[in-house]
Amino acid sequence: MSERGAFAPAQRLALSQPFVLDSGQQLPGLEIAYRSWGRLSANADNAVIVCHALTGNADADDWWAPLFGPGRTLDPDKHFIVCSNTLGSCYGTTGPNTLADDGKPWGARFPRITIRDQVRAQIALADALGIAGIRFVIGGSMGGLQALEWAVLDAKRTQAVVCIAASGRHSPWCLVWSEAQRLALRADPLFRDGHYTADAPPVAGLAAARAIAMVSYRSPQSLEQRFARDSGRAVFGQRAETPDDFAARDWLRHHARSLVERFDANSYLTLIDALDTHDLAHGRGDYASVLRQIEQPVLIGSITSDALYLPAEQRFLADTLPNARLLDIHSEHGHDGFLIDAQHFEPAIRHFLAAHAPAETPPRERPPRSAHPYRPHASELRVA
Repeated sequence: MSERGAFAPAQRLALSQPFVLDSGQQLPGLEIAYRSWGRLSANADNAVIVCHALTGNADADDWWAPLFGPGRTLDPDKHFIVCSNTLGSCYGTTGPNTLADDGKPWGARFPRITIRDQVRAQIALADALGIAGIRFVIGGSMGGLQALEWAVLDAKRTQAVVCIAASGRHSPWCLVWSEAQRLALRADPLFRDGHYTADAPPVAGLAAARAIAMVSYRSPQSLEQRFARDSGRAVFGQRAETPDDFAARDWLRHHARSLVERFDANSYLTLIDALDTHDLAHGRGDYASVLRQIEQPVLIGSITSDALYLPAEQRFLADTLPNARLLDIHSEHGHDGFLIDAQHFEPAIRHFLAAHAPAETPPRERPPRSAHPYRPHASELRVA
């Protein structure tokens, strides 16, 4: 755990009221694992919401460390920063590996969820924490899709948005990358349509799915510069898992195996399904019209070498959103540049927010919270 993390222990919120999903199905209750940094102001309007990527977690000060610290984008001295593990994941928030009412893990029985469901869960957490105003919501990749959804679902509280390496809906290109991962995972005979056991998980299928994803997250230039055709021994030395094989292949296998050690296969499928079904305009009108209704200042970060969420998608967002700025992030690392090169684009985010995120106001009566369909009574909340 980082030094910052030592002062921000993991927390848990339990909501006992049924949580209604977009599908019409209900979860009998909801647990949300989260971390927070800083203090909520007297007005309760200095909150910042951080949204993580596909296999990420609430430890934002670890995976986005360059954005954290005094004078930086995520400044605990100024902001009350909250990052929760997303609905459907496997790091403490309700998902396939948590227990259902029958005392058994949900597993393959876990209902389908959407990006909107995930944001509604984040909104429920913000309500429970007494947040009246959100300076900005920020996220990359899947977190970027959630950040844009915040601007629609909770427009009154959300004052600005930073969306990096993402889009407002999954393109056909993203859909086929997801399907390739699905096919790889389902091909593992141990997967058993999601009804696998804890002592025999589909390790090979999840590793193959992760390997496919990792290729989409990087760029040819990145792999060429880092590995060329060198051996694992030449690049990684004693850390090489296969010293006599190509370093590029060693690297890919390492990342594939690493995910297996920390993630659940059913959660993986749940989350890529949520990504694939997401469309900011679904049920709201046509895509461009819905984007034009988002009034908040929005910074759209576009990675020039991103081969997953293509720069053309971000240019469309920036051209269509009425109050948006496009930030071209020059990185050779592909989609993962939103993590690898964070130290390089952090100043641009900070400057954008200094100009567009409202300053803290004098103490006053808190404004009413924005309406959304899940509003638990205080008696239903338990924070541990």
